[in-house]
Amino acid sequence: MTPVRVSLSSLRESRWTEYLIRFVLGGGATVLTGLISSTCGAYVGGAFLALPAIFCASATLIEKHEIRRKRNAGLDGTWRGQQAAALDAAGAALGAVGMLAFAIVFALTVGRSVPAAFIAASLAWLICSVAAWYVRREIRSARRTRTPGDGVIGRKADRLPH
Repeated sequence: MTPVRVSLSSLRESRWTEYLIRFVLGGGATVLTGLISSTCGAYVGGAFLALPAIFCASATLIEKHEIRRKRNAGLDGTWRGQQAAALDAAGAALGAVGMLAFAIVFALTVGRSVPAAFIAASLAWLICSVAAWYVRREIRSARRTRTPGDGVIGRKADRLPH
C-alpha cells in the first residue's frame, strides 16, 4: 500500500492571485451554505457541510499548474493536467462523503451530548472517508489488472509520455 505523503512544493508554484481566488470562492461557498441553512433549516444546511468549499477553485488551478509544469519540460501537458484535476475531484468527492456522514451522525446525536456527538461524528467521517478511499482504490486496481485478452490493451497513461 502506498503511504500518504505531503508535498509543500506546490505552494511555491502558486501566485498570490490564485490564493485570492481560492479564498473568495471558498468563502462564497461557505456563505452559500450558511444561507441555505438559515433558509431551509439546520438539517438541510448540515447536508451542505459536505460541499468541498475550495474545490471550485482548486481543480482549475491544479490543471493549470500541471500543464505549466509539463510545458516547462517540453511536453504538451493538457492530458496530464486534466488527469490531475480529475484526481482532485475524486478526492473532493470522497471527502464530501465523509463530511456528509459527519453531518448526519452529528445531527442524530447532538441532542444527547455535544462532545459525544462531535466524537461520534468525527469517527463517522474518518471511517467513511477511509472506506470510500479504499473502495475507490480497489476498483481502480481491479480495472488495471485486466489481462489484454479481455479487450483492454492498456491504459492511456501507460501509452503516453508523462
